[in-house]
Amino acid sequence: MAEKLRIVPLGGLGEVGKNMLSIEYGRNILVVDAGIMFPESDMLGIDYIIPDWGYLRDKKDQLRAIIITHGHEDHIGGLSHFLEEFNAPVYATRLTRGLIEVKLKQRHLLDQVTLHTFAAGDVINIGPFTIEPYHVCHSIPDGVGLGITTPAGLIVHSGDFKFDHTPVDGWPTDYAKLAEFSGRGVLVLLSDSTNADRPGNTLSEAVLDDALHQVMRQAPGRVIVATFASLISRIQQVVDVAAQHRRKIAIAGRTMAENTKMARKLGYLDIPEDMLVTLGEINHLPARETVIMATGSQGEPTAVLGRLAVGQHRSLRIQEGDTVVLSSHTIPGNEELIHRVINRLFQKGADVFYDPLVPVHVSGHASQEEQKLLINMLRPRFFVPIHGELRHLKQHGKIARQLGIPAENIAVVENGYELTFGEQLEIGERVPGGYVFVDGTRVGEIGPTVMRERETLGQNGFVMAIVRYEPRTGRPVGRPHIVTRGFIFVPGAEDLLAHAERITLSAASAAPGTPPTEIKRRVQEALSEFLYQETRSYPVVIPQVMECEA
Repeated sequence: MAEKLRIVPLGGLGEVGKNMLSIEYGRNILVVDAGIMFPESDMLGIDYIIPDWGYLRDKKDQLRAIIITHGHEDHIGGLSHFLEEFNAPVYATRLTRGLIEVKLKQRHLLDQVTLHTFAAGDVINIGPFTIEPYHVCHSIPDGVGLGITTPAGLIVHSGDFKFDHTPVDGWPTDYAKLAEFSGRGVLVLLSDSTNADRPGNTLSEAVLDDALHQVMRQAPGRVIVATFASLISRIQQVVDVAAQHRRKIAIAGRTMAENTKMARKLGYLDIPEDMLVTLGEINHLPARETVIMATGSQGEPTAVLGRLAVGQHRSLRIQEGDTVVLSSHTIPGNEELIHRVINRLFQKGADVFYDPLVPVHVSGHASQEEQKLLINMLRPRFFVPIHGELRHLKQHGKIARQLGIPAENIAVVENGYELTFGEQLEIGERVPGGYVFVDGTRVGEIGPTVMRERETLGQNGFVMAIVRYEPRTGRPVGRPHIVTRGFIFVPGAEDLLAHAERITLSAASAAPGTPPTEIKRRVQEALSEFLYQETRSYPVVIPQVMECEA
């Protein structure tokens, strides 16, 4: 009996970011992408989120390879974490491989990972899978979609794409390859849904040049352009426009600096030697002759722009006459952070340009008419919208139905659902999974309970009551010590704290031999009730009972 083809999305469906999916045939698994997602505003202290690949842990012997479509963080950011657990070869285009190497070096993994380089148009045989990468236009060079031939049929994975007829690198999407796939017959199309709620066609990257020229022509001083560290095409556009305005360029941000160095070495980024200067040198040049490329376009507090907004960058300061350009799309959930940074930059005297105020960013994702074109070109039997929040996936599913794909052949699902393809499309049970939080060096150690505790602490603060207790008499010794953080302003709350001490003393008085755990419980309950009655808030109450001799 023939094996069934199974596809399990592990990230990127129902959210923007951390794209990852598993393609399975028999005992062979091919993984596509392993990205990260930015934390939402209520995920306090979290650096980023990676996919939950627990589903694959007991299938390690079946994993044949991981193939990467392009070098953006939402497709490669989680790869180093994945490779710490899984020993699988990685396949990527030349630029994407370079960006991956930067990350593997940072985690001291480069010598432990097998990397293979391919180019659009190559044919790669991995187990039962024949993979044919084809070039797509996106907002980074060397992006590909994938034709994956399996014994069950042909899968086309769109990658992140748009149909840009005037791309800045002069390399349009490979329409001929898509037509060839169509001629063979496409079993399943997995298609990017990020802009499924945007009518029309996405603008070409080329339109940015006019906006950048206008900004640099009018800017009275320095121009600071914030974008993603992996947005190599955008960096090149800024360099080209800056050169025409006789401005030098400096790179701010470690990851952007490393990516820029690597892209120049590989020939994907052309910055003349006499044009590139250091951050130290830029302070000695006339302001009108400088451009700074910086990270932090999503309002991240620790990135360059976030530090500039609060005056905490070690070598740069916002000054009157600076012009700041946010040249990237706003990832859903980051609006509050971005607006806060913009407001602080204005407060410090900068002029700030951002989309839609000025067209300083163009999406790298297909809008509705391009999504329709891809479906009509390929005419797949089955259709699965990928890459987007549920609202995007739903809308993309509606587009497919409008184009004649039967509803029963369309799978609008979120992460974790097993999709099996045979004579019919079967949507199976959802495999366990969810967010895996990365907090500093800790990966997966921070769970929902800790996140709820952080939220409570952030909202109400905490109160610690330290009590010395003599078990033989069952009496507290001396006065308790009350410590608060994030709850009240202590110098103005002497009466409240004095009353809290009395409540603590009363609750800590018990029968001789009462165990400390019972004393803690009594203090916690009494103090929590008192503080709520007095303040109508719920600080975290932490009793500490220390046994001592009277």
